[in-house]
Amino acid sequence: MAKEKAPRNKTIDTTPEEGAAYLARCVTVNGPVQLADVLDKTVCGDALAVLPCLPRGCADLIVADPPYNLTKRFDSGVFSRTSREEYAAYTARWLAAAAPLLREGGSIYVCCDWQSSATVQHALEQHFTVRSRITWQREKGRGAAKNWKNGMEDVWFATKGDNWTFHVDAVRLRRRVLAPYRAGGAPKDWIQTGDGKFRDTCPSNLWDDLTVPFWSMPENTAHPTQKPEKLAARIILASSDPGAVVLDPFLGSGTTSVAACKLGRRYIGVERSAQYCIWAEQRLERARTDPRIQGYEDGVFWERNAR
Repeated sequence: MAKEKAPRNKTIDTTPEEGAAYLARCVTVNGPVQLADVLDKTVCGDALAVLPCLPRGCADLIVADPPYNLTKRFDSGVFSRTSREEYAAYTARWLAAAAPLLREGGSIYVCCDWQSSATVQHALEQHFTVRSRITWQREKGRGAAKNWKNGMEDVWFATKGDNWTFHVDAVRLRRRVLAPYRAGGAPKDWIQTGDGKFRDTCPSNLWDDLTVPFWSMPENTAHPTQKPEKLAARIILASSDPGAVVLDPFLGSGTTSVAACKLGRRYIGVERSAQYCIWAEQRLERARTDPRIQGYEDGVFWERNAR
């Protein structure tokens, strides 16, 4: 007998049998396709097989969260840790397939852990110009008895060409002001709101305001490595215009497509697991009527626990 969830547990864990209607909304790709065939769709298939079939230059932004070089069980099987050389070859293969899909002036972001970070940087440099390494605080995770607990992950930011999109004012971080300076009696670089005094700061490449989805958050699914919608939203708002096409070759439970949908962008998501495709489509259905993103309100990203 299935265990009944607690009333506040919002985790999406719809089974393939329960989610057959969601899976029916997904598409498969068996040869070259037009953009209209995959736009605003979840493509059920392996990235290495699907990406060569997509139109060249179809994406304004690529957001990729490939399997890390760790042994991890996913619905479609186990991704096993390999040697550094084998993982580098795997990274080079999928990036070579993704590179032609990004238009000139487009941006690409690739998630990774510290052990494979240098490998990802090197692979990106073969096709793009690396602009920054973002490090974000991942507060979940088990401690280590003989090492420092790993509480960080990286996201590499690169561009195709030198005329890339970056909307700095769209991704400012609102922090609570502890020392409210004034100039001529007026607030200096801060605002007074009903919730207190705040300063909207320029974003840095150290992100410490993200919350890994957990059981009481509406965005949470049973996917083992789900990224926060807030992370995807920050990338999408900074590096794309409204109506732009956002491609995720490793969609997982749908976070990139969901954030793109909520923020007025088009999307193409590729995911090999039918189970995860179901969860992605279920989240997309909700996103079309509820565009809220936890931690992003009033056009700014809020520092964790600032409100």
